[in-house]
Amino acid sequence: MIDLRSDTVTAPSAAMREVIASAPVGDDVYGDDPAVNALEERVAALFGKEAGLFTPTGSLANQLMMRTLVQPGQEILAETNSHVVRAELGAAATFSGITSRTWLAPSGTLRAEDPLAIAAPNAGPYLVSTAAIAIENTHNFGGGTVQPLDQMKLLHEQAHEMGIAIHLDGARIWNAHVASGVTLAEYGNSVLVTRALELFSLADVDPAIANIIAYNLADSIDAVAMTTLRGGSNVIYSGSTATSTADALLALATALGTRDQASAAVDAAAEATDAANAATDAANAAAEAADAATAAAQDAADAVAALSTQVSEMVAALKKQITSLTNLVIKIQKKVRA
Repeated sequence: MIDLRSDTVTAPSAAMREVIASAPVGDDVYGDDPAVNALEERVAALFGKEAGLFTPTGSLANQLMMRTLVQPGQEILAETNSHVVRAELGAAATFSGITSRTWLAPSGTLRAEDPLAIAAPNAGPYLVSTAAIAIENTHNFGGGTVQPLDQMKLLHEQAHEMGIAIHLDGARIWNAHVASGVTLAEYGNSVLVTRALELFSLADVDPAIANIIAYNLADSIDAVAMTTLRGGSNVIYSGSTATSTADALLALATALGTRDQASAAVDAAAEATDAANAATDAANAAAEAADAATAAAQDAADAVAALSTQVSEMVAALKKQITSLTNLVIKIQKKVRA
């Protein structure tokens, strides 16, 4: 019997447990867990993003996203039955001071015009301004509705013009990808922000703190799970199918096998960058010293010019006095002779 209550009731296969047991681990606080690092990098690449951040739960990923995009006293808009407003214990209000308003959609199907009709990005004094709009793909309480890509893009474009960020709760983004044929990269480009159950990714931050993306390895009805040790506790990752998960594990193992070489290359590049920065700093210091010397020389030249002008004026005045005195002497001599 297949248990369809939730992807969370799935369990690792024997082969997956073997991979888990032999997986290299490290302290994730210091960024030393190769499995976590490789997973974050792989997922970010799949969605065309710069970086990824693992989170232990989907609700935490949602909350991090909302806290990043929405300031206390602002609001996020979401469909009435969406997970962020129905199944997260009001955490956005409790922890982040965020309010919410909702629109009702049949089966949770997105129509861009619905949230845009109630959005108020600059509500004015005493009113609540809209900072973000959340959509869910697939929509859980809507019965697994796959959101139409054209509506996602339309919402993204018009919300961006209004200065409103888009948060995609992508807990089942893998299911949407399989059902619709839309690539993960295309989903990544169709929204400013997306998240899924186990992974949160931050990249290309702009004034709207946009281009944030996250996802888990999906939770379709034939999902399998793999468990890894992170910070001393077990964490579950879900995968879309046994085949795709096996492919993902193989890719992960390959990535881990070359990680030391990549790390060495990164270290060498960092050292080269440091040397270049030091050279630049030295050149800047020399340029500043040259500028200071030039300024001092100019000041000296200006002082000499000013002194020369003063001397010339004094000489001219002295000549006038001598002339006047000479004329006076001549007059006196004439009077004496007379």
